[in-house]
Amino acid sequence: MDKASSVSAVERAIKILNAFGPDEPSLSLHELSIRTGLYKSTLLRQLATLIDFHCVTRLPNGQYQLGSRVLNWAHVYKTSLNLDQHVPPALDELVRLTGEGASFFTREGDVRVCLYRSESPRQLRDHIRQGELLPLDKGAAGRVFLEYEIAENMPAPRVFMSVGEREADIAALAVPVFDSETLRGVIAISGPATRFHDENVVKWKPLLLESARQLSRVLGGSRFFKSSA
Repeated sequence: MDKASSVSAVERAIKILNAFGPDEPSLSLHELSIRTGLYKSTLLRQLATLIDFHCVTRLPNGQYQLGSRVLNWAHVYKTSLNLDQHVPPALDELVRLTGEGASFFTREGDVRVCLYRSESPRQLRDHIRQGELLPLDKGAAGRVFLEYEIAENMPAPRVFMSVGEREADIAALAVPVFDSETLRGVIAISGPATRFHDENVVKWKPLLLESARQLSRVLGGSRFFKSSA
């Protein structure tokens, strides 16, 4: 097989694997053909190879589903994820774009902890220390945890705003970050309320959503952002 044919075979295999969704445990050959755009004869040859390598399995009813090798890849991917590699650059970029301090919070019981922090270069700024514990009932980030961790039907991601809740004259915008199944944390920017006027808030909300979307995608939670604007 020449190089071009080998690349085409890989592309076809990826198309087949991408055809499966989380709410559809198995697919027929006909449905796979529709979703991949491949002829059934081509599909059958490709599926035979994927079955040999346990990437796809054929069920007794003739339908196909992802195989155990994919689960192994998912486990390797999840265990290799390192927030240290992904969160600080995302926060630094938010600081560059907004000029305000950026934080990533996780929840510990009845409080939220600032796991990562990128400070604003401005002299007048919100001071939050990495490792600092903050309440859940005050501030935009706290309200994100309360909204999304208790929700039976996960609402679409949106940006929360607070002014003067945690500290007088301090405002914040916050948005959820998801992994493959749950709320993983919250990204927030915060600073003097005078700079969180309508014009800036309108500009900053999409930046926060995009940052959370990208980080969620890395963590396997991009499906939560399909309906967000």
